[in-house]
Amino acid sequence: MKHLTLLFLFSILISSAQQDKYYSKKGFVAEGYDIVAYFDQQAVEGKETYTTEYDGAKFKFSSQKNLVAFKNNPKKYVPQYGGYCAYAIGKNGKKVSIDPETFEIRDGKLYLFYNSWGINTLNKWNEEGAESLRAKADKNWKKLESNQKIR
Repeated sequence: MKHLTLLFLFSILISSAQQDKYYSKKGFVAEGYDIVAYFDQQAVEGKETYTTEYDGAKFKFSSQKNLVAFKNNPKKYVPQYGGYCAYAIGKNGKKVSIDPETFEIRDGKLYLFYNSWGINTLNKWNEEGAESLRAKADKNWKKLESNQKIR
């Protein structure tokens, strides 16, 4: 019985760490917006009809075409930093929610940003130097990921 309890607790911790890897408000990465559509410069909500799971996270798409594109090459479309605010990851290494309509495609990668209460972090990202913030975010994200694995 004791072993079963420990196994159960361990599985909860692993599951929790996996969920923290992606920002999945509303149960889906990017709050259910179609991450493939971003690459066409469109912020479009996905539909329940077109969903899939990848790397322990759920994704929604606006069309069968985009769902298939994702399934064929998920690494191309998955947002950087697990879909958390790229600016916050770069600036202070914190996981912050996003506004799914505030995004940038840079060098073929998707970055999402917080935009609420008069604070648009995409603007700050560009004003403060996107390239240097991105380099910091890459380092910070590696630290955050290694902390998630330890849990």
